[in-house]
Amino acid sequence: MKNLRDVWSSRFMHYIGEVQKYMQFIFTGHIAIVLVFLIGAGGYQYSEWLKVVQTDFPAEIIIALIVGILLAFSRPTTLLREPDQVYLLPLESKISQYFNKALAWTYWSQVWIVAIVYIVCIPLLKAVTELTTIDIWTVFLLVIVLKYISVQGEFNYRYSERGNMVWVDRLIRAIVFAAAIYLGLHAQLLLAVVVTVISVIYIIVFRKKSTGEPVPYEHFVKLEQNRMMSFYRFANYFTDVPHLHGSIRGRSWMDWLYKFVPYGKGNAQKYLVFRTFVRTDDHFYLWLRLTAISAIIAAFVDIPVVTWIAAGALSFATTIQLKQALLSSGEFRMDMLYPLPDNARPLAVKQVVRLAMITQAIIVGLCAMTQPMFYITVIVVLVISELTSKVSK
Repeated sequence: MKNLRDVWSSRFMHYIGEVQKYMQFIFTGHIAIVLVFLIGAGGYQYSEWLKVVQTDFPAEIIIALIVGILLAFSRPTTLLREPDQVYLLPLESKISQYFNKALAWTYWSQVWIVAIVYIVCIPLLKAVTELTTIDIWTVFLLVIVLKYISVQGEFNYRYSERGNMVWVDRLIRAIVFAAAIYLGLHAQLLLAVVVTVISVIYIIVFRKKSTGEPVPYEHFVKLEQNRMMSFYRFANYFTDVPHLHGSIRGRSWMDWLYKFVPYGKGNAQKYLVFRTFVRTDDHFYLWLRLTAISAIIAAFVDIPVVTWIAAGALSFATTIQLKQALLSSGEFRMDMLYPLPDNARPLAVKQVVRLAMITQAIIVGLCAMTQPMFYITVIVVLVISELTSKVSK
């Protein structure tokens, strides 16, 4: 590598390749269909609500708080690794070349989120406020600028304070940014600019404080490891991530569930599989997350067809992933020493998955009770899960 810019470029290309490798499993066909229907249903309900929203609805303060909080979360993406604590020490005087690239990527990878949220709120602003188009888009530019300030601010704070009490820094920035946006939405742009200047001064203080300080490699490396581990855990819900090992929790408060498996020699595998499902974070949270998403859609989307399609797609995703996860255990288990039939474990997995999907169907059905023919949602979940369990390997 000729310089630190080349180091960043090499790591960035590896990072993009790693993300793309797993994203192709996350955004599969059925997930894309669900997203299309959810966005369409959400957009339809949003437009219908705008027709009846009251003019005294506090849109400015709500939008300012939401956007301000989103702006405050600007965790830097540095792509640093543990060996950098040694090998980059001779180049520490030129480390700014590396961090400038890292912060540029951090900004462009995060700014679109807050931009989309603000753009979605524009119809609400036009419905309940007297802001002109120029005023609204001026505040949009202010939001884009504040995001850049936030990225620089969180990085400098983490650099100077070694990441200690970062939540205090985020709270301060969230309040300042929300105030600036609130003033902008009230057409008080001069005051909004003043608040923005105050946030810049706040950042300059920590930048000067970090001058001459050694790079906090340990903090940034840990931050990067946690960020990638979060991505791998999310990807593991859709495909197997080889180097990810899920944690095990006792969950003694759920021991009463094991009573649903009758005591007996024939139920040994069923008990073991059921206990594996309850105690393994990857398996349990996979079911819990997809069930929660399906329940929320059933509770808040008033279009029955969309609810049925979403519930069916999520039922398919839950069944196939849970079945594969419970069957893929390749480690040695004590039950392998006992003369049990070869099909004992697959049969036990099928029974446990069926029990989990019946529970999901009941929860989603209860959340859909306000809709006409809500029982169809329960039927869809049960039928899709049963067909998936029988057809999948």
